[in-house]
Amino acid sequence: MKAVFTDADLFALIPQRPPIVMVDLLQNVTESEAETGLLIKEDNIFVQNGQMQEPGLIEHIAQSAAAFAGFRGYASGEEPRLGYIGELKRLFLYARPNAGARLSTHLRVLGEAAGITLLAAETKVGDEVVAAGQMKIFLKED
Repeated sequence: MKAVFTDADLFALIPQRPPIVMVDLLQNVTESEAETGLLIKEDNIFVQNGQMQEPGLIEHIAQSAAAFAGFRGYASGEEPRLGYIGELKRLFLYARPNAGARLSTHLRVLGEAAGITLLAAETKVGDEVVAAGQMKIFLKED
């Protein structure tokens, strides 16, 4: 099974398409953890005045969760499903990263029940934590 997904390979895992693609790397996936990334480009829809805005950080975490869920479905031969943010909890946005920075996000599954996944996420630029919190994701049934 492919261990690292980048750029267009991720389209097999997420339903989002340009210009709203907020993840360009998925790696180190286990059953309960994954790492994602995004190089913030100046033309990113969430960049204003050279900085990633808060909704962009939230969307990056949500799409990281989607890529993780998509990988789990991919491993079972399923198509990616739409997901919805059900709840943000204890979400802290510490900084607005500059265009040109690379986001690195670590996800950890805290629990799953009835199509709902609770994840802990921590997003860094280098060693600096720029966002952290919990997110509930609901996957749409076909």
